[in-house]
Amino acid sequence: MSEQRIAIVTGSTSGIGLAIARALAEAGHAVMVNGLGDPAAIEAERAAIESATGQPVAFHGADMSDPAQIADLVSATEARFGQIDIVVNNAGIQTVAPIEEFPVDRYNLIMAINMSAAWHLCRATFGGMKRRGWGRVINVSSAHGLVASPYKSAYVMAKHAIVGLTKALALEGAEHGVTVNAICPGYVLTPLVEKQIPETAAARGITGDAVIRDVLLAAQPTKAFVQPEQLGALAVFLCSDAASQMTGTALPVDGGWTAH
Repeated sequence: MSEQRIAIVTGSTSGIGLAIARALAEAGHAVMVNGLGDPAAIEAERAAIESATGQPVAFHGADMSDPAQIADLVSATEARFGQIDIVVNNAGIQTVAPIEEFPVDRYNLIMAINMSAAWHLCRATFGGMKRRGWGRVINVSSAHGLVASPYKSAYVMAKHAIVGLTKALALEGAEHGVTVNAICPGYVLTPLVEKQIPETAAARGITGDAVIRDVLLAAQPTKAFVQPEQLGALAVFLCSDAASQMTGTALPVDGGWTAH
């Protein structure tokens, strides 16, 4: 087992974030889980990970659109565990609509959660990582951080920005033992993606099955959804010493989507 590190994983009460949180705990790290959902279900999942792995797992319900709550998440994690070594910026939301119909309030919220939250969390934790000479930042971008799709202007914009943040911070941390990388998943069958299916169907005037076949998996040559556990395994690798010379990268895990 590697040396225990302290991780914050945002948006980790379901989907990709939950898989990454579980994988980090399985790898021997303490984890602060964050996200929204039913409190009883969140507590059950937190306790299950802690019991299965033997690692301490805590929860903080910070709203990642609010910088003050992000600051409280950092303070609470430091109070509970002493320091923060690993930051996984995963929290995200999605809205699918033509730009001329795109709700402005949803645009603002997507920018706050998918983009600005990562900047605020890194701002609050990066200095400590540099001072201690070790740190890992993993930004969960998307294949949409590398290529675009219609009707997702805000999401594509935010995810491209996350790749830019990754590159800039990689340069800032390069001489201090801090690596910064982005994971760019293709379609993963998470609650976020499941929610997109009826929205995309309405936007395109097609059925939900047609969205899955002709829109979502049409872009992925493997014709299969990415599994959350595969992303968890990649996150664990990026936190290892074997990945110490990987920084500033945007790593597609997309079934060949961006190979086109």
